[in-house]
Order: sequence, then C-alpha cells, then structure tokens
Amino acid sequence: MKIIVDADATPKRALEICRKAAKDFGVALVTVASFNHRIESDQHIVTGDAPQETDLQVINLTAGGDLVVTQDWGLAAMVLGKGAAALSPTGRVFREGTIDFLLEERNIKAKHRRGGGRTRGPKKRTTEDDQRFEKNLYRLLQDLQDQQA
Repeated sequence: MKIIVDADATPKRALEICRKAAKDFGVALVTVASFNHRIESDQHIVTGDAPQETDLQVINLTAGGDLVVTQDWGLAAMVLGKGAAALSPTGRVFREGTIDFLLEERNIKAKHRRGGGRTRGPKKRTTEDDQRFEKNLYRLLQDLQDQQA
C-alpha cells in the first residue's frame, strides 16, 4: 500500500497531511508532478508538461490497495477501476457508485463552457477542507490496511 499524490494541483497543506499520514501508517508517499511544479518529497517523480502526462504516470504507479489523492475526476475513475481508493484534496471520497455522476457533470459543464458559458471555479480552501481531508485520508488508510490484514 502506498499513497500517490497527483501533486500538480494539490495544496501544500494537503501534502503536509499526506506526509504525516504516510509516516503514521508506515507507508510510502509518492508525489507526481510536471517539471513546472516544485515539490519537496522523498519519492517525487517529475513528468513533462504534456496534457495528461502526470495522470498517466499516476495510473502507471497505481495498484489495487493504494490510495490516490487527486482532484481530477477522470483520474479518480481510472484509479477506482484499478481497485485503489481515491480522495480529493478537499476530502471528497470518490466511490464506484457516484463517479459516473461526477463524470457526467464534468461533461455537461465542459459542453457549457465550449458554448461560451461560464462556470464557477473552486472555492477558497478552508480549515474545514483540511479537517475533512485528514479525517477521510486516515479513515481510508485504515480501511485499506484492514483489508490487507
């Protein structure tokens, strides 16, 4: 079991929480980001900046029983398909039963934007986001550890 972070868009505070959780659970923490990002991590993989290059590296590293931190719903769907867990940096747990709805929502919003419409960006990160992320990260790691026992 390892924690893999799609670090291209993961806030620093969420990355700090991941470092602490990896240490607490005794698991590896692997961060992946394009060379455009400066990430301090013991196991960091640098990718090029081509579209989806970081996502492809994350998928290639992911195995069943791993936990992936990403805000990319498409990447989360692929991670779930490999038998791994997926969590957003705001603490949203991606699940098999709801990922199709999220992908459909993403598709509708993209179509709206292509037609000239506007959608809202993400809200400013809050302390509650950090608390929710930490709580769900620890819960998922415990569940994964229990499944492997």
